[in-house]
Amino acid sequence: SCKLFFSNDPVKIVKAKGQYMYDENGRQYLDCINNVAHVGHCHPDIVKAAHEQNQLLNTNSRYLHDNLVDYADRLSKMLPEKLCIFYFLNSGSEANDLALRLARHYTKHEDVIVLDDAYHGHLTSLIDISPYKFRNLEGQKEWVHVAPVPDTYRGLYREDHQDSVTAYANEVKNIIEQAHKRGRKIAAFFVESLPSVGGQIIPPAGYFQKVAEHVHKAGGVFIADEIQVGFGRVGKHFWAFQLQGEDFIPDIVTMGKPIGNGHPIACVATTKEIAEAFAATGVEYFNTFGGNPVSCAIGLAVLDVIEKEHLQAHATEVGNFLMKLLKEQKIKHPIIGDVRGSGLFIGVDLIKDQAERTPATAEAEYLVTRLKEEYILLSTDGPGRNVLKFKPPMCFNMEDAKFVVDTIDKLLT
Repeated sequence: SCKLFFSNDPVKIVKAKGQYMYDENGRQYLDCINNVAHVGHCHPDIVKAAHEQNQLLNTNSRYLHDNLVDYADRLSKMLPEKLCIFYFLNSGSEANDLALRLARHYTKHEDVIVLDDAYHGHLTSLIDISPYKFRNLEGQKEWVHVAPVPDTYRGLYREDHQDSVTAYANEVKNIIEQAHKRGRKIAAFFVESLPSVGGQIIPPAGYFQKVAEHVHKAGGVFIADEIQVGFGRVGKHFWAFQLQGEDFIPDIVTMGKPIGNGHPIACVATTKEIAEAFAATGVEYFNTFGGNPVSCAIGLAVLDVIEKEHLQAHATEVGNFLMKLLKEQKIKHPIIGDVRGSGLFIGVDLIKDQAERTPATAEAEYLVTRLKEEYILLSTDGPGRNVLKFKPPMCFNMEDAKFVVDTIDKLLT
């Protein structure tokens, strides 16, 4: 049931370093896919932290250990003050499942609003709130409500709309009103801060604030899924939700994948009020290996590397350069309909025609297959599988950007 990348001619990877991966014949590939290896594959500082802690102790988190407290403390400094309670887990899916439980305990409501084409994880509870998955499975549950993606390129309200922010937020307001008429109550609005599977979408600034207003009024909470886009990937900010403006703070934030640079660690950050409502059930939350000493040592090392190597500023600089090069290609090649992104989270929307913006699905598939033959690993996403999706390790550099864009130019030509 697992589909390989480039399944017609799969790559066998045996080694990786930084932003490069190597096959069994020693050939070097540039990795534009792997947001899991956030600060670079096999980063020596991360490997060292894991090895040293592994030699001392690795056990479950029901004993006192400094790493756990130190890591929570470091994370709390990166987040708005009110997000001060941390739950540690082993995967992003576990984190999102817990966020759902927290929201329901706190609000005493059941229903969840999600964006169309969203993907939040592979547990049963998360398949239920992932239109990307449930549309091909059992379908939509009665407690799930799907709002349109705030996509100003190919969505309901586009770049020529006078106020797309309000228009998209009103879609959520209408969903809440319709749900209330049916006697349903909203527990949460659950959203990736930058919808990834939905097509590398950058929601217009101010959208989250307006949605949060409607959701809070309905007694629900706002959950920001930062699993793919947190930890400095967007460059300007440490968290992608901060792109919406300084006045926006979610009620729950989930983290996964990149925070362990490939080691399984995840986290949920929330407020005291929400955490206390969860504890008041009398049923303890217990995750045997979440927050173990090795995971937390790795988490601390990742934060150290981001800081020491100025990876946030690097993501801004390289991301801006990559966007500039891609926009130059847009002028040259009409198949490129839109180039959007922030930092090292970038989408290139390929289209068949400028007027209809019909997804160029086959062309996108052809392009990533040909790029692989040129030793560049890139994937596609979006409902039409036509969006080239850049989420490389954060050490991806200017030369890499130029190499990728020159190769795309050559292939498109």
